[in-house]
Amino acid sequence: MSDAENTLIMTLETGPVTIKLRPDLAPGHVARIKELAREGFYDGVVFHRVIPGFMAQGGDPTGTGSGGSDKPNLNAEFSEARHVRGVCSMARTPNPNSANSQFFICFDDATFLDRQYTVWGEVTDGMEHVDELPAGEPPHNPGKIVSMKVAADA
Repeated sequence: MSDAENTLIMTLETGPVTIKLRPDLAPGHVARIKELAREGFYDGVVFHRVIPGFMAQGGDPTGTGSGGSDKPNLNAEFSEARHVRGVCSMARTPNPNSANSQFFICFDDATFLDRQYTVWGEVTDGMEHVDELPAGEPPHNPGKIVSMKVAADA
């Protein structure tokens, strides 16, 4: 692993997922994700919206899709990065500057989201474990993040 400080290990019930963080694209969002991961914020949080062929969304401690952390919302850091399979991006309300803790991982190309959502990482290993998350909005028995850690701390 070339840059442990900018690598996340997200352990799902189905196995580990390695995410390469992209501070070059979204320094503020990467800092927030690392801060929350280091606080244990994501541990036990479910993927409350999983749409096959599109994306899996999680990061809401209430599991409803309307919650977030107690930290202030982030300003958008939109980039030219494409929303393709394995890309990690921030969820938000219609307000572009409303991202907080919720994120999604693309199952497939979703380039209609490009330049409208902040890309902060990409899955480099373990995408098959993301593919195994139970589908639904919300899933009947949602998959959860067992733990999420910055690799440098693991």
